[in-house]
Amino acid sequence: MELNAEFSERVVVHSDQIDWVASPMVGVDRRMLDRIGGEVARATTIVRYAPNSVFSEHTHTGGEEFIVLDGVFSDEHGDYPVGSYIRNPPTSAHTPGSEPGCSIFVKLWQFAPDDRTQVKIDMNKMEAIPAAGRAGVCVTPLFQDARETVRTEVWDAGADVALELPKGGEFLVLDGEFDEGGDRLGKGGWLRLPEGGTLNAKAGPNGARIWMKLHHIPHAKPPAA
Repeated sequence: MELNAEFSERVVVHSDQIDWVASPMVGVDRRMLDRIGGEVARATTIVRYAPNSVFSEHTHTGGEEFIVLDGVFSDEHGDYPVGSYIRNPPTSAHTPGSEPGCSIFVKLWQFAPDDRTQVKIDMNKMEAIPAAGRAGVCVTPLFQDARETVRTEVWDAGADVALELPKGGEFLVLDGEFDEGGDRLGKGGWLRLPEGGTLNAKAGPNGARIWMKLHHIPHAKPPAA
C-alpha cells in the first residue's frame, strides 16, 4: 500500500475528516496519514485504542515514535498520559494497550537502524523557551540527532511563522489552528512539506501549539524487506 508516498510533494491531511480503519487487533483502529507497505510499513498514523483494548506483543524492528493525544496509553514499561512523547528505538518490544482508551499519533519504521536512544518525555512538564529572532514563538526541544530535529512550538495568536526547510518537515496541530498555503489546519491537522520547501503560516485567533519534525525527509524510505 502507498498513501501520500511522494515525499517531493506538499501534503495536507485533516485527520478528523478521514475514516477509521480497523487494525488486525479488535478495538484498535487507525487513521492513515502516510504509508509505504502492508502491515509492516513505514507509516504515520493516528491510532485509537478502545477502552480495555490490547495490541499483541511485538518488536519494533524499525523503531516507533508517538505522542499521546488523549486518554492514557500503557504498556509493561509504564502508563503515558496525554502529552507524553515516546521514542522506542529499533529492537525495542512491548505489549501496548489502554484501560480508559486513548489515541496516539505514531510513526513507524523511521529510525536509523543503529539508533538505540530511548526517550520518554511528559511534554506538559517541559518549559517553552522564547525563540530567538522569532516574534510570537516559543520552543520546547524534544529530540535531535544527525537525521532530525523534533520539537513543539507555541505560536501566539495571529503570529506570522516562517521556516526555511532545506530538508523538509512535518507539522501536527496539537491545539489551536493555523493557515498555510491556502489551507486552515485545526487540531489534528497534519502538514508535510518537501525538501527545499518553506513554511509560511499564520496562527489563528487563539494561537496554536504544533509538534514538528524537521530535516528527516531525505531519509524517508520503505521498511527493510
